[in-house]
Amino acid sequence: MNYSLEPNQIGRQITQIILTTSDPQAMLWQIAEALGEIFQVDACLIVLGVGVATQPQTILWRAEGGSAIQPQEQTQLLEHPALLEVLAGAQPMAITNLETAETWSAVDWRWGKLPVKSILRIVTRFQGKANGLIVLGRSQAYERVHGEQESLKVAAESVAIAISQIQLQQQVRTGARYQNLLNHLSLAIRSAMSLEQVLQLAIAGTGEALQSDLALLLLLRYTHPLFQRRSLKNFPKTEVRVACEWESGLGSPAAETTAQKQSLLNHTFWLSESPLCQQALQAAPEPVIIAEGQNLPEFGNSETLAILDSDAMPAMLIVPLLGSHSGGSTQATVLGFIVLQQGQPRLWQPDELELVKWVGNQVSTAIIQSQTLRQVQSLVEERTAQLQRSLEVQAKLYEKTRQQIDQLRHLNELKDEFLATMNHELRTPLAKMKMAIEMLRKPEFSERRDKYLEILEQACAQEIGLITELLALQEIEAQKPQIQVQKVNLKLLINELAPAFEKKWVDKGLTLATDYSARSLILYTDPESLKHILLELLTNAGKYSHPNTTVCLKVEHQVKQQVNQMALSLTNLGSGISPSDITQIFEKFRRGQGVTQQAVQGTGLGLALVKGLVQHLHGTIDVKSEPCEDSTLLWQTCFTLTLPQFKPSEGS
Repeated sequence: MNYSLEPNQIGRQITQIILTTSDPQAMLWQIAEALGEIFQVDACLIVLGVGVATQPQTILWRAEGGSAIQPQEQTQLLEHPALLEVLAGAQPMAITNLETAETWSAVDWRWGKLPVKSILRIVTRFQGKANGLIVLGRSQAYERVHGEQESLKVAAESVAIAISQIQLQQQVRTGARYQNLLNHLSLAIRSAMSLEQVLQLAIAGTGEALQSDLALLLLLRYTHPLFQRRSLKNFPKTEVRVACEWESGLGSPAAETTAQKQSLLNHTFWLSESPLCQQALQAAPEPVIIAEGQNLPEFGNSETLAILDSDAMPAMLIVPLLGSHSGGSTQATVLGFIVLQQGQPRLWQPDELELVKWVGNQVSTAIIQSQTLRQVQSLVEERTAQLQRSLEVQAKLYEKTRQQIDQLRHLNELKDEFLATMNHELRTPLAKMKMAIEMLRKPEFSERRDKYLEILEQACAQEIGLITELLALQEIEAQKPQIQVQKVNLKLLINELAPAFEKKWVDKGLTLATDYSARSLILYTDPESLKHILLELLTNAGKYSHPNTTVCLKVEHQVKQQVNQMALSLTNLGSGISPSDITQIFEKFRRGQGVTQQAVQGTGLGLALVKGLVQHLHGTIDVKSEPCEDSTLLWQTCFTLTLPQFKPSEGS
């Protein structure tokens, strides 16, 4: 047979293809085409990587054309005995007729539209190591001519260089993918990205870097948090959740198969339902490496879920995520797994295992940091809530203390006012008494003895009244005296008190007007208490009424909510009571603004005593003070006393 090119020219042509073509696939295809045309064969097959630790790749050129080799065809091709048996030497091997060969006569080597009966095969070697295979095939039996094998040796040297260059480029690209994944994942963890984002970046980056068909991140949740044993016979009740999912978008048949499935994201199952997860938990910290589905261990029952499906994905890599050691245990808690799946058998390389282990360590660290951060945040929130409650309690205590201080300051002011009032009220009658005594001792004033005796009597009565009020108020506050219920005729009681006040009010020009609107003026109550109340109210009205005005006393009978009661209203015209004082006038020693400066006698005990006596009689007393409609100077002040009717036998 005549060749169109000499062996050296074959080598130069292949070298020219290597120098002018940058794309690895295109380079191999052009080399396969050139070899097929040079050797005038029907098919040329170039296999990259024939060592046991590498994943072979194939390029098939056919003289009659046709579609590219499919993954299932590649698998069938690589399983043929003619390709599996790699020669130790570098000499070509020729098989004239496969059908009559003793070793392979029973093998049907036909796929697609290519019936091959005769092959010429040679192993490519670079720096003494086999790195590929060249197979030239004819559809008919063929006797090799002299010089053909020598030419193939020369071509194999150039193809070995091309394969080595392609493998080097692949290693560079693979290293770049690995480094890119490491950089992105490290940056994500340092930038305080959320755990969900870190996990998704890790699983997607790992799947892309290793060019897997499917990548999953499984997280474990133990129902018993202290579980440490990993016995295949007694697994804990552990929930497995698909936390992240990534699928290849390369359009491969395996990717199309996974795309037709429903998303597995957030899918959960029990550890006891997955033999592969059980094996991975038992094998930790070592990974589970499955090159082909046939290598799966026997568990008695097949996988019950569509996760980790060995039929659809025969090649699998399961790397455990390890947490921190607990106590004296030599085993770390397994947090979950990184799972990589391939639609075709695949030999997982050592550098790939190291990459996935590194990613697993980073993911484990991120999970532990997130859990620790959540615990710290929870503790901080709890401490913050406790501090907030403490501050609220302190604020309430501060407010209470401030109120107590204000109350003490107010009481101190009342004390000072009381002392000033008592000083005035006690000294005035005493001064009168002293003056009257001195005048009585002088003989020349004997004719005015009655006048001085009257002064002494009034001053003494004033002192006695002050002491009586103090004692009465103390008695009411200290203990509740018993009510002496008697029949009281209000008209007679008022008529009994009226003359004394009319006599006192003569100089001021005051008059007392009574209005008895009630049908019955009989009231069952404590007469002494009622009399004391009326005396204090009439005295108070006389003090603060303007001269030449009328004090009105009105008695009404009321029935409210089935309660029989009497209402007494005492109204006078004067300067009135300011809104700020009207809520405090019933307090002890409290007097209206300016009354001391106006020299209005009083101790501030009268209305406090009235309030106590009214409560003692189970009644109520209200006060209103409003400007008169026809005058801006006069105010109308009205005290309304409401007392219930006691039964004759009642008392307390």
